[in-house]
Amino acid sequence: MSLHVNFVVRENVLLVRLNGELDHHEANRLREAWQNELAHNNVGHVIVNLEKLSFMDSSGLGVMLGRYKEIQSSGGEMVICALSPEVRRLFDLSGMFKIVKIVDNEEFALEMLGVAS
Repeated sequence: MSLHVNFVVRENVLLVRLNGELDHHEANRLREAWQNELAHNNVGHVIVNLEKLSFMDSSGLGVMLGRYKEIQSSGGEMVICALSPEVRRLFDLSGMFKIVKIVDNEEFALEMLGVAS
């Protein structure tokens, strides 16, 4: 299974929805597409929805961490939501929980960033 990516802009928030598997084969493609979206949209924050992501390896964590640093350096926030148990375990083992905000669902993440549903 490959990775399917959906980008949606809601007010000043870029929603990144991932579906499938994020491994080293897909990481560069995701990184480039994500950076392109950030460059061409006037957004201040990012929400990453991992509800339909079935697998992620360390290269996927690298993409997340890189975009987190980008957003943070411009004064924005990145929130990750809806982790599957498998991906949650990787985040836990890597210490990402200590760095990036993790919430249960996209709706709560949007509310947290001040975007009305």
